[in-house]
Amino acid sequence: MRILGISAFYHDSAAALLVDGKIVAAAQEERFTRRKHDPNFPAAAIRYCLSAAGISASELDHVVFYEKPFLKFERLLETYLAFAPRGFQSFRKAIPVWLKEKLFQKRLLRDHLREIDGSVDWEAKLLFADHHQSHAASAFFASPFAESAILTLDGVGEWTTTSAGYGRDNTLDLTREINFPHSVGLLYSAFTYYTGFRVNSGEYKVMGLAPYGEPQYTKLILDHLVDLKDDGSFRLDLQYFDYCTGLTMTNARFDKLFGGKPRERSERLDQRHMDLAASVQQVTEEIVLRLTRSLAREGQSENLCLAGGVALNCVANGKILRERTFKNIWVQPAAGDAGGAVGAALAAYYQFAGKPRATPAGDAMAGGYLGPSFAQAEIEQRLAQAGAVFTALTDDALIERTVKALVAQKAVGWFQGRMEFGPRALGARSILGDPRSPRMQSSLNLRVKFRESFRPFAPAVLREDVAEWFELDGDSPYMQIVADVLKKHRRPANPGDEKLFGIERLNIPRSDIPAVTHVDYSARIQTVHADTNARFHALLTAFKAETGCPVLVNTSFNVRGEPIVCTPEDAFRCFMGSDIEVLVVGNCFLLKEDQPTSLKLDYKNAFEPD
Repeated sequence: MRILGISAFYHDSAAALLVDGKIVAAAQEERFTRRKHDPNFPAAAIRYCLSAAGISASELDHVVFYEKPFLKFERLLETYLAFAPRGFQSFRKAIPVWLKEKLFQKRLLRDHLREIDGSVDWEAKLLFADHHQSHAASAFFASPFAESAILTLDGVGEWTTTSAGYGRDNTLDLTREINFPHSVGLLYSAFTYYTGFRVNSGEYKVMGLAPYGEPQYTKLILDHLVDLKDDGSFRLDLQYFDYCTGLTMTNARFDKLFGGKPRERSERLDQRHMDLAASVQQVTEEIVLRLTRSLAREGQSENLCLAGGVALNCVANGKILRERTFKNIWVQPAAGDAGGAVGAALAAYYQFAGKPRATPAGDAMAGGYLGPSFAQAEIEQRLAQAGAVFTALTDDALIERTVKALVAQKAVGWFQGRMEFGPRALGARSILGDPRSPRMQSSLNLRVKFRESFRPFAPAVLREDVAEWFELDGDSPYMQIVADVLKKHRRPANPGDEKLFGIERLNIPRSDIPAVTHVDYSARIQTVHADTNARFHALLTAFKAETGCPVLVNTSFNVRGEPIVCTPEDAFRCFMGSDIEVLVVGNCFLLKEDQPTSLKLDYKNAFEPD
C-alpha cells in the first residue's frame, strides 16, 4: 500500500510517502523552492517522494491531508462571533481567503494534484486526518515503542492546542485535550512577538536567549496570564492577547503589564528582553512537566512520545528526561507542521486501513535522512557546471583532509547522503567546526550564518562517548534533548565573571568545548550513530583520534533566512556567499581560495531575516 501524506497552506509545507508502512521519503517544500517556511502546496516535495520510491502518481492508494479544513473554518467563525464586534478588520481580511481557498480545500488539493497527474481520480483517493491526530501518529507510529503515552502541544490545529492519550500496536486513542484559544504554543509565540522575533519561526531564538536572563516575570505570567492547574491543564486570560481578533499577538494591556511596547526587530536586545525569554521558558517548562507528571501518574506506560511545535523545545524535553517520570521518551524529529505529513500517512495506514504494526526494532525515521541524495558522478557534474574547482578524493583521504581543516579552525560545509527531514541538520547538510575553539561560536554566527551573536550551536558527539562529556547516557539522534556538559569538562569562572549579565557572558569560555556550551553549561545534543550515518560517525571518530575530542560543532548548512541546502549547487552558492572556508560534497573537496573570484556572492542580505 502506497500512501502520500501532505501538510500545506499554513507554514512548513511538506510531503511524505509511505510504502507498506515504511517511510521511504519525506521533504519540506522550502528546500526545493528556496523560500523559508514555504506554506504553498508541496508540488516539488511530492514529485521528489514519487521519484525516490520509483512510482507514478497513479500508483498511490491514498493521499492524506494533515488536518480538516471545515473544522478550522468553524473555529474561525465561532471565534469571531464570540468576540464580535472586536476584530472585524482581521475578520474582513481573513474571510475572503477562507471562502476562496480554505473552505474549498478539497477542491484546491484536487486541482493541485491534477497538475502532477491529470489522469488520476484524486477525489477518490483523498483522505483527511485531524491536525493533532497527525501529530500524535507521527509521534507514536514512528517511535520505537510498541505502546506509549502520547503528548502533543502546538499553537492550534482545528480546535485542539494540546492533546494526550495512549498508543498500542496499531491503535491510537487521544483521551484529553485543551482547545483554542488556550494554548501554550500561542503563549510562547506571544512572547516571541513581544521580544521582537517573528512568530512561527523565531520561537527557538527565545529559547536560545532565555539562559542569558533571569525569570523575573514568571510570577507575573502565572498571576495574570495563565491559570495553571496541578495536572498541567491551563487557561489563558484573553484580556492580554490579541490573536483571537486582531492582527498582532499581544495588546496594550499586555504592554502595560510588562512595562513597554513590543521590541522592534532593529532595536537592541536588553536585559529585560532576556528576562522575559527566561520567564516564558520557565512557565512553558512548568506546564509541560505538570502535563507529563499527570500522564505518568495514570501508570499506563513507562514510555512517552512527543510531537507538535512545542515538542521542538529541547530544553523542556531535557527536563522531562531528567525527571524520570517516564523511563523512555521519544520526540518526533519533525515535530512541527512539516511532520504532520508523516503523521497523516501513518494514521491512514494504521487507523484507516487497519494494517498491523509489528514491534519496531528502532524508530521509523531512518535517522531523519529521508530527503534527496546525489551519486558521486552527478555531484561532480553539477559542481563542474557551477564553475567549482574541486578535488575528488578517496573515502580515507576525504576524512583525513576534513579533519585537518577542522583542527586548523576552518568552517566546513558538509554535504553527504540523503537530506534531513525536519528543522535540524544532522550531519547530512551541516556546517561543522572545532568545538574546542573559544572563537568558533561567535565566528560562525557573525561571519558564516549572518545571525544574532547569542545563538548557541549544537554538539554532534559519538553515541559511545556521550556520557563521557554530557549529563546524558542515552540516545539523542535528532538533537531534541538538552543536557549539561559534565563538571569535569567545565572551566572555573575567572574573578569578576559572575558579575557579568546578559550578552556580556557570551564570550566567557565555560568548558573544554566552549563553542557548544551555552552560558548555563547546557548543550543541545546530537548523538551520532554508525548505523544511520556511517560517514559522519567516521569523521567524528577520526577527529577524536587526532584531538582526543569526540565532539564537533554542528549547525545547519544555510545562512540566516535561507532554507537548509538541498542540492550540490545550493551548497556551492552558500559556500561562495559566506565565509565557509572548506566545502565537502560527497567525495569532492573544495577550498575557498581555489575558487574563481568571479563566482563570489554576497549572501549577507540575500534572504529575509527569519
